[in-house]
Formats: sequence, C-alpha cells, structure tokens
Amino acid sequence: MSWRPDVGLLRLALLVVAGRRFWLLPLLPLLWLLFQAGVILIGAGEGFTPSSAQGTLIGLPLTLLAVFFGIRIIAGEIDGRSLEIAYTVPGGCERVWWAKLFASALALLMSEALLAVATFIFFTPFPWSALYGAMQAALFYLVLSMAMATLFRSEAAGAMGTAAILGLNGLISGFGENQVRISPFWNPYALENADPTELFAWTLQNRIGVVLAMVAIVALAFMRANRRERMLE
Repeated sequence: MSWRPDVGLLRLALLVVAGRRFWLLPLLPLLWLLFQAGVILIGAGEGFTPSSAQGTLIGLPLTLLAVFFGIRIIAGEIDGRSLEIAYTVPGGCERVWWAKLFASALALLMSEALLAVATFIFFTPFPWSALYGAMQAALFYLVLSMAMATLFRSEAAGAMGTAAILGLNGLISGFGENQVRISPFWNPYALENADPTELFAWTLQNRIGVVLAMVAIVALAFMRANRRERMLE
C-alpha cells in the first residue's frame, strides 16, 4: 500500500515524536542565535560573514534538532513499549515511520525559516541557496540518528553514536575551517578563491552523493525495523 500525505496523521506523528508541546521545538534553535548575539555583544567574538550562515548560524542548531527527532522516530516506539502496536498498523509499520519522517522534516523546515529570517536581519545577509546546504546536513543527521537508534534499539545509544559521528565530522573538517566534499556540511560559499566551474562540479557531486547516502541509510533502517522478532527481544 502506498503512503499518501494525511494532515491528521502527520500531526499525530509529530505528537508522538515531539510531545504535546511540539510547536515549541522549532523555536529552540533560536536560542543558539541568542547565544551568538550575546557573545558578540560582550566582545568575546567577531561578527559573522555570509559564508557562516549555512553552517554556524543555521546548519548546526538545525542539525541538533534533527538528531532529537531522528532518535525518536523508531527507537521511541521501543522505549515507549509501543513498537508491537506499530507492526499492526494497516499498510505496514513503514507508514508510521514515513509519517514521522515527513512530520520531522516539516518541523525542521519551519525552524529553518525562523533561523533564516533571524540570521538575515540580525547577523548577516547570505545567499538563499545556503538554506539547501543547511537543510541537507539536518536531513542527513535526521535519518542517520534514526538508523543509529534503530540499530542499537535505544534512543540514548543512538544519540551517543550519532554524536560520535558528528564529532568526527567536525574534527575532520576542522569545525568548518576545511571543506570536505563528502561531508553533509559541505559549504561552497566558504571557498572564496575556487574556480567557479570546479566549485559547481564539487557541489553537484556532494548534493547527489548525500541524497544517495540518505536513501541507503533509510532503506537499511527500515530493513532493521522490519525484523520484528529481533526488534521485540
């Protein structure tokens, strides 16, 4: 059975993933911008450039929110002792997982819109295409954290595993100082002196590669979740 968008189902999915006050979660990343503004006001930091918008100001807080959503998509059913119910849903348990994924993505989209407006007004103007890069990183870690939590059958273990990979990504890239083409945080706007043709090719390779990686991760996570006997042990 194919899954069709259902507003009521998406709302219920968001309630399960984020709780009754789910509407507050898209606002939480704004606290990161308040912190950055405070650092600048007390003179402990420098102002931001347009190239900083994609990663530091928008991408990072959005990714942390995505990890919270991701670990709860499937593993939340395990910790909540409701996984067996998900297997009885008409259309298959994948319908539940897809609903949660789409609901989480919509919440991330709303949060990104708020971050973008606040960043543009209070910090620095930036190319609007940078929003794709920020959302790419968030969606990648959304599905990765979902897969990690499903693999370990625990929200906490999934969060720790994802944090380890996120930290490794930061170390390899020098926390934004170096641009690694295979990284979901790839930021072409940080490479000011690169040849435009090569930069376009690198960016296209990165965007396509990350999408393919996300598809593979989702497929593996769903395969793991469909092993009913193992998941219910």
